[in-house]
Amino acid sequence: MMRAFLLAPASALALSACATTVPDAPGPADIAMPEEFAADYRPPVDEDARWWEGFGDPRLDELVQRALAANLDIATTRERLAASRALLRAARGDRLPSVDGVADVGIDATSGDVGDSLSAGAVALFDPDVSGRLSAQIEAAAARAAAAEYLVADRERLVAAEVARQYIELRRTGERLVLLSESTRLQEQTLRIVTLRFEAGLSANLDVRRAAADLAQTRAQSGLLELQRARAAHALAVLTGDMPREAPPVDEESGDVPAFDGGPTIGMPADLLRRRPDLLVAEADLLEAAADVGIERSDLLPSLTISGQVLLGDGSFGGIVSDFLGSLGAALDLPLFDGGRRRAEVDAAQYELQARFLEYRQGVLGVMAEVENALVGIEAYSNRNADLQQAIAESERAFEQSNALYREGLASLFDVLDSQRQLISSRQSLIDSEAALAASYIDLYSAVGAPGTVS
Repeated sequence: MMRAFLLAPASALALSACATTVPDAPGPADIAMPEEFAADYRPPVDEDARWWEGFGDPRLDELVQRALAANLDIATTRERLAASRALLRAARGDRLPSVDGVADVGIDATSGDVGDSLSAGAVALFDPDVSGRLSAQIEAAAARAAAAEYLVADRERLVAAEVARQYIELRRTGERLVLLSESTRLQEQTLRIVTLRFEAGLSANLDVRRAAADLAQTRAQSGLLELQRARAAHALAVLTGDMPREAPPVDEESGDVPAFDGGPTIGMPADLLRRRPDLLVAEADLLEAAADVGIERSDLLPSLTISGQVLLGDGSFGGIVSDFLGSLGAALDLPLFDGGRRRAEVDAAQYELQARFLEYRQGVLGVMAEVENALVGIEAYSNRNADLQQAIAESERAFEQSNALYREGLASLFDVLDSQRQLISSRQSLIDSEAALAASYIDLYSAVGAPGTVS
């Protein structure tokens, strides 16, 4: 026996075309970008190198590659990307009919015997998406998957930059410790000369105390530098997926702070919208917000669900099927009155879309500021380094002259100590400035999202 039952009128089936409810999302085309960066400086270009390779330091290259492969934050974003892609597949699956198997076994109420009757079959449901809700949900899921993919790239960008910063800090503190050792020996030599002159009755005990105080002040910097060095080493360990460990000896990571020789082109301001991963995340968020508007708009439209059922039953275990039942139905949902709730939800989604666009614009302004600050910083620290190198050369000559005059009794110890302090200070400032210059290059390439920033 075959039974068919149609729940909705035939006119409902005329709604075969899905409604288009998702508005066009604002995006890069709605952002007015300048043609050039305001700062005049442009870094040297080496298109064959990833940006961190511009420092010419194999140890840095190794650390960045290790971090990109083993960093746990990157691994976390990759897992969430896989989850978002699975949810996208699930959303797409909602566009297809669903079929579930059903079975029913009757039990005799008096005897308790199982198998008095048996029925089995399948139930199918299909949503033709006449309201456009499913299409909008798929667009939202696709936007979330795209955002998750860009988040992986953005995490790689941030991790690579942070590895480079911590490595520069490791080299800076290592170089400062080497300089501290040299400065300590220089001041110890001065203290010996002053002590000999005091013992010979050629200078006052006050001179000895002043020289000893300067030496102690220099030695006091050691603990702070060791702490900074250990923090940088521990940070590098975490970034590369290792347990924090004791900082390496100075001679393992000593040497000058690496200079930058050239990297990928930084491009034009408009390139930021296509290369900077976090801006691409924000753009994907705009698409998701637009899809959310579509989802809410779909609630204002009729929705249709088609269902069908096929059952074989009225037999018993080992018996012969005696009945065949089939049904087909359609349910049409027509929104009539809800006190304005659905329309308010649409308005809320539209406001959220506009809010995300404002956040996107704010993000673009912030990225532009990062690039401009890095370019100005590179030029400023480059000029500062040149001045400091000249200051060191002059301070070395001044110290040599004052030291020679002091030995002959033609200059005071104050002149010697003052020129010595100036020399040590200039050398320390140059190391710190070289590290700041390297950090500015790191900031620049992280800011522009240059090729090679992400794997």
